[in-house]
Amino acid sequence: MKLGYLAFKNMVSKPLNLALSLLLLSLSVSLVTFVLQLSRQVGGQLNKNIAPFDMVVGAKGSPLQLVLSSVLHIDTPTGNIPLNEVATLQKHPFVKTAIPVSYGDNYKGFRILGTEALYIDQYEAQLSEGRLFAKSFEVVAGSQVARKLGLKIGDNFISSHGLADAGIESHEDHPFVIKGILKPTNTVIDQLLITNLESIWEAHEHEDAAAHEEEDHEHHEEKEITSLLVKFKNPMAMVQLPRFINENTSMQAALPGFEVQRLVALLGSGAKTINGIAIAILLVSGLSIFISLLKTIRERKQELALLRTYGFHTSQLLMLALLEGAMLAFFGFIAGWFLGRLGLVVVSQYIQATYGYALQINGLELLELYLLVFIVILAAIATLLASRSIFKLNVAKTLSDA
Repeated sequence: MKLGYLAFKNMVSKPLNLALSLLLLSLSVSLVTFVLQLSRQVGGQLNKNIAPFDMVVGAKGSPLQLVLSSVLHIDTPTGNIPLNEVATLQKHPFVKTAIPVSYGDNYKGFRILGTEALYIDQYEAQLSEGRLFAKSFEVVAGSQVARKLGLKIGDNFISSHGLADAGIESHEDHPFVIKGILKPTNTVIDQLLITNLESIWEAHEHEDAAAHEEEDHEHHEEKEITSLLVKFKNPMAMVQLPRFINENTSMQAALPGFEVQRLVALLGSGAKTINGIAIAILLVSGLSIFISLLKTIRERKQELALLRTYGFHTSQLLMLALLEGAMLAFFGFIAGWFLGRLGLVVVSQYIQATYGYALQINGLELLELYLLVFIVILAAIATLLASRSIFKLNVAKTLSDA
């Protein structure tokens, strides 16, 4: 009789013990693999999306909010800033590129971003069809927007005021037209409808006219943007320019790299806590395997003694127990791995629906293989501790007592 088959039959003969051990193992594995994938992918996505820009200049407020709203497009802006105030920054010797962005409208929940064509170049995005915007109310659609809304070249749409699809005021006097669709980049640009700055200004001119009806013409013609996205020429700029802006202007400067690092550190603290809980559960599952096998070996003394009479050596009986423990560890890991990936699918759907970012569902990774090896070793140690009585098995006495 093959040892593997016999070990499997022994394992499934106690379904309650098997279920408990598998539950503990799979729970710990699912937590570790889920947190590992989530923290790595969220951190990777954040870093990928902030990479084109070294600094964001916007209205005073929370620097993290400024970065989240202007670079990652997952928050509301801190306010607007006058375009003429950033003109000197755009010409500053420390500045390589300075791209103005303005937003405040959406189409079916997707943000409409007014900016320059240079913004698209920063993400190395390419057109899959059509062309870039050349005049007001011409739009280039990100790949995800086009796919989800079924947009095609030449389609017209009416924007709504605000950053969420809440059915608030629509700008019916200014329909947008799709002129280009971008290839997928797996960055935030996939979720945007991109046009020029003039489109945003013109769409809101009637509101400004009503709000400033009695103000002089020069004042309400003053242009505003949401923020300025800056790329530095040299490292010295990172030291001097943000401090100068924060201390000497009515605007604030935020460093995306620094703010995202703080955010990832906060997420990392939570991940460490969850992983600590997972390791505790894993150790409890190792104890569960030990107790289960110890109980099983004691209950099967007669069977083990009979196997000895059929020619099985002590080493083979030990191997039988080790195989049972290894199978339990393997099946627990597989169940936990699939459970962790299922959790990632659910969270990915939520993040995509809420923020527009999709997570990748990857196959088995190297760190997860290390986790499998660790679990098998843990199960082997538990098995060896539980199997000490095999070396003291008195065949004659055990069979006579039966």
